[in-house]
Amino acid sequence: MSRVQLALNVSDINEAIAFYSKMFNTEPAKVREGYANFAISDPPLKLVLIENAVAERLNHLGIEVSSTEEVVDATQRFDSIGFATDIEEQTTCCYAVQDKVWVRDPDDARWEVYTVLSDSEVFGSAPIDGGEVCCATAPSESVNLTAKTGCC
Repeated sequence: MSRVQLALNVSDINEAIAFYSKMFNTEPAKVREGYANFAISDPPLKLVLIENAVAERLNHLGIEVSSTEEVVDATQRFDSIGFATDIEEQTTCCYAVQDKVWVRDPDDARWEVYTVLSDSEVFGSAPIDGGEVCCATAPSESVNLTAKTGCC
């Protein structure tokens, strides 16, 4: 199974949960402080809401896949066509432990291809260079997905 992910920054998490619950006729799959995600079946969409009133509306885009092997396949494909990739393994992000690869489009929109390995009680791991955490990485040179590098 794969589905597109849309991660939005919202000013009021409770208001956003109420709106999107009605819009998609479904309740969130996960709710934490300042965070919610919906696993919507029709249309197939992973909608992620992150409470952050001062950030740009779009946080990032993604494609959720069912296995690390699919993340590796995406990474190899991106590398073969010359995309700069940033790989994260067993990283804690958005209240889940994930394997993922990031790329940026020509207008700097961030895309991730990721799989969820397990649930987490914390939003993210250690800060990235510059103090950002979780879902805020920028691609650098490609690294080997089999080398365990941790978060960010």
